[in-house]
Amino acid sequence: MDDLKTNDINTVMSVVKDIISDNEKNKGVLIPTLHKIQSDNGYLPSDTLKELSKVLGLPLAEIYSVASFYKQFHFTPRGKNIVRVCTGTACHVRGASKVLHALEDNFDVKAGSTTEDLKMTLETVGCVGCCGLAPVITVNEDVVGTVNAKKLKEIITDLDEGKDYGKN
Repeated sequence: MDDLKTNDINTVMSVVKDIISDNEKNKGVLIPTLHKIQSDNGYLPSDTLKELSKVLGLPLAEIYSVASFYKQFHFTPRGKNIVRVCTGTACHVRGASKVLHALEDNFDVKAGSTTEDLKMTLETVGCVGCCGLAPVITVNEDVVGTVNAKKLKEIITDLDEGKDYGKN
């Protein structure tokens, strides 16, 4: 009976191999490869994506289409620190817009952008899930709750001085 199971599996695998082209196999490694490229570079450099297109035999437009579909992929360099301001209801009610504007003004950057010196990328996020600590920001992997003027000033100073938040 074991032979029958093995034969059945081999038959199925043979059919699958006939159905899945090399192009489809290459599509299967695309997302993990994009993750690795971004992990190594901090973003997806266009010249690297062009080379990837050649290596995988996939059109460059298809690679960009896949990468741009997922929010975690980025096509421009990102800052040393990624600061996300929660704009969910609780944070909004408790002053998230003031926090966001203070960060934008201090670092001369708009939400969704990176400072010219690559110290910080500023983003907004719909909800961090810490509504009881509103307003909340995250700096890399660190959650900072009940952000008031004093705490925000400390965070800005730390970012200006290059403190590493939430990095192992």
